[in-house]
Amino acid sequence: MKFFIISRQDDLSNDLMATARAYLEDFDMVWNEESPDVVLSIGGDGTLLHAFHKYRDQLDTVAFVGIHTGHLGFYADWQPVEIEKLVLSIAKKEYEVIEYPLVEVSVHYQNSEKPAVYLALNESTVKSAEVTLVMDVFLNESHFERFRGDGLCMSTPSGSTAYNKALGGAIIHPSLQAMQLTEMASINNRVFRTVGSPLVLPAHHRCVLRPVKAPDFMVTIDHIQLLHKDVKSIEYRVADEKVRFARFRAFPFWKRVHDSFIDNDR
Repeated sequence: MKFFIISRQDDLSNDLMATARAYLEDFDMVWNEESPDVVLSIGGDGTLLHAFHKYRDQLDTVAFVGIHTGHLGFYADWQPVEIEKLVLSIAKKEYEVIEYPLVEVSVHYQNSEKPAVYLALNESTVKSAEVTLVMDVFLNESHFERFRGDGLCMSTPSGSTAYNKALGGAIIHPSLQAMQLTEMASINNRVFRTVGSPLVLPAHHRCVLRPVKAPDFMVTIDHIQLLHKDVKSIEYRVADEKVRFARFRAFPFWKRVHDSFIDNDR
C-alpha cells in the first residue's frame, strides 16, 4: 500500500509525521506522494482541506484520514497519542471507506465558452468586488429571487458545520446528497426582498447566479480565494465526485457536532 502524509508544519505535527512514516515503512508500506492510496493529514481541518485540493484529481483512488494536533475537527478525529493504534489499523487494512458529497462550482465568462470548474469540500462563497453583491438567483432555470447583500455561500453537508453554521445555516448530515445556499447580510425592506432563509437543495437541482451589475467577483473554494472577471454566471450542483475517508472506528456525525459545539470538557 502506498501512503503520503501532509503536516501543518508545526513542531508537534512534524514530529508525528516522522513517527508515522517510520512506523508505516516498518510495515513495508511505500511512501508515495504522486499516487498514494491513503493520505494522512496531521494538523486540523484546514490541513485536510489542503490535502483534499492537492489530490483533487485522484479522489476516486485516494482515501483521507486526519490526526488533529489542536482542537477536535470534523475531518481530523484521531489524537496524537493514538498514532500507534492508527498505524496498525492502516497496516492491517482494518478500515472501511466512506464517501461524502462535494459541491461543483462552474464559473462561466462573458467572452469564453470554457468555464472554470472547481470542487469544494466545505463551501464556496461569492462576494462582489464592490460594496454590495447583486445577483439573480435561478433554481433549475427558474428565477427565484434577486439577492442584494454582502454575499452568498453554498456549502456541502460536511461543510455545513463550518462557515455555513456561522451564517445561520442548518447542520446537514453528510449522508444526504444535498447542498445548502445561505445568505450573508441580505438587504430586506419594502423595496428589496429575499427569502431570508437557507435553502437546502437536493442532488438533482441546479443553482445559477447571474450578475445584475458588476461582472467581477471574489469567489472562494474552501480556503482558496480567487478574483474572477467578466463573469457571466456561476453554477452550483452536487458533484458527481465524492471525497473518500478511511474510517477505522465509529465516530457518529452527531457526536462530532456535540463534541465540537456543546461539550464543555473540550
